[in-house]
Amino acid sequence: MKLNDIKKVHIIGIGGIGVSAVAKMMLKLGKKVTGSDLNSSEIAQTLKSRGVLIYSKHRKENLSLDTDLVIYSSAVPKDNPERIQAKILNIPQLSYPEFLGELSKEKYTIAISGTNGKSTTTSILGLILEKAKFDPLVIVGSKVNQSSWDENLRMGKSNSCTRKNSVQDEYFVVEACEWQANMLNLHPQIIVLTNIEEDHLDYYKDINDIRKTFQKYIEKLPKNGILIINGDDKNIQLILKKIKQRKKKIKIITFGQNKKANFQISVSQKKYGVNKFAIQNNKIKKEFILQVPGLFNIYNAVAASVVALKLGVPLNVIKNVLANFKGIWRRFEKIGEKNGAIIISDYAHTPTAISGTILAAKDFYPFRRIVVVFQPHHRDRTKKLFNGFIKSFNQADFLILNEIFDVEGREDKKDKDISSKDLIKEIKKRPALKNKQVLYAKDIKETKKLILKNLKLNDLILLLGAGDIYKISL
Repeated sequence: MKLNDIKKVHIIGIGGIGVSAVAKMMLKLGKKVTGSDLNSSEIAQTLKSRGVLIYSKHRKENLSLDTDLVIYSSAVPKDNPERIQAKILNIPQLSYPEFLGELSKEKYTIAISGTNGKSTTTSILGLILEKAKFDPLVIVGSKVNQSSWDENLRMGKSNSCTRKNSVQDEYFVVEACEWQANMLNLHPQIIVLTNIEEDHLDYYKDINDIRKTFQKYIEKLPKNGILIINGDDKNIQLILKKIKQRKKKIKIITFGQNKKANFQISVSQKKYGVNKFAIQNNKIKKEFILQVPGLFNIYNAVAASVVALKLGVPLNVIKNVLANFKGIWRRFEKIGEKNGAIIISDYAHTPTAISGTILAAKDFYPFRRIVVVFQPHHRDRTKKLFNGFIKSFNQADFLILNEIFDVEGREDKKDKDISSKDLIKEIKKRPALKNKQVLYAKDIKETKKLILKNLKLNDLILLLGAGDIYKISL
């Protein structure tokens, strides 16, 4: 792929958080961009305001003969009329992950992978490298509130797929998604693994299949490639054993609270708005402060810091970035207050992420009632991780479950029998929630009514889920 030869690109599913970054990138490179999306999202509206022609329906007529490249979201099927038309017109097509893969071939790519924490880790590392004058290209699946960033995109000096003379023009930090094994499209020099657990079981058979796929991904690292992993994660440890048996010549760096980790983490405070921790190895020992809560965010920050240290970034630069990092869109994001109650939006949608986020809220806001409002995402996920979900709300003081968010194009008729009501039935049986309220809402409108009806002065309201729960305005 030669970006310099592309004059016009058409993007199918242009309103997606990842795909939209590519649209912005193309605009900044002076390309003409068109697209289509069935949903008129805020992201799509932003692109429209920049002159992007976006069609609200998928039709073959949306494609013109002068289109040089079609990029499509991974959720767009082969029988999409625009993809069919592109094939008829002999217009090259790349999925969003394939495009990232092509981009990574000609850059020093640092891929941030794992079930949870990818967006935060990618953002922190991008900010550190920016502060250290590495000027990286960054594509992330969230929005970063930084003047030098275009929300989910940081352009950097790199403006093509052609190598520059200076390696500092080539750094590419990218969030590597595991859905449909999309990360296998990338060609990284450094892989970061935050954690691995069961998810996307509409694609993977089981946790063993997930581990095998991540192992295959790691084995794509070139000779002298670098693997940076959470040494406290059991599934990553199992993969690591397999990798070592293969005697692949890559450098493996571990971080964690485990004393055997190359970079040991010791946590000294997780409350009152401050996360304090130290990183130590045989050469350094340094204390850091984070303004974002949760042990999981300490792991995210350490993962990014280890990469930066490996690249030669000074410790004081890393410390400064971490101390000033205030989070990203939908990752423990404070979105408002209502009658003395604080409202937080978070993307947590797996059992581990939910329980971790609730505990983080309790650490930072110990004297507030934790009101958890959760919208399960995807009926297949809800059914297959059912037992995990019912255990994840033990620390909630008040719980509202919105009906499951249906993921367009990924729902199976056989899963229509699962409901948030089924979760509530089992959650109420748990001793930890015996004397606490657990309520059901059929939709967001009803969820909002229940929140307002039960709102108290000292509440902390957590709006959790990967669907549209964040759109609730109180």
